[in-house]
Amino acid sequence: MAMTIHVDVVSSEKSIFSGLVEFVVLPGEAGELGILPGHVPLLTRIKAGAVRLKLPDNKEELIFVAGGLLEVQPGLVTVLADTAIRGDDLDEAKAQEAKQLAMEAMANRASNVDYAKAEAELAEAVGQLSAIERLRKRGH
Repeated sequence: MAMTIHVDVVSSEKSIFSGLVEFVVLPGEAGELGILPGHVPLLTRIKAGAVRLKLPDNKEELIFVAGGLLEVQPGLVTVLADTAIRGDDLDEAKAQEAKQLAMEAMANRASNVDYAKAEAELAEAVGQLSAIERLRKRGH
């Protein structure tokens, strides 16, 4: 039997995932992070993107997060996400629309638009679209 580690993925609204996994891969601030059982303790910020969980039954769970924190402790990984959405619940049309609106807001610097907010919304939309593309490649 493969070694596992317990992972909790939670947002401010609810718990999205709680269970044993063989490994987790997620978008860290400085690049993609891979966490296996026995990983050294760690606390870091995460960026918008896909959290991939390799389950013991050879299945993979994909969860989109819009930033947050990652905490790794012996036997436990906790992802505290600003926003978290199961991969199967992502809406491509909504993400495309959000991306377009954010790009328009950033292009129109003469308006009273909060540029940093528009930039964050763009990053979130691009992250969702990337997660949707990963799901397509897996055949979902």
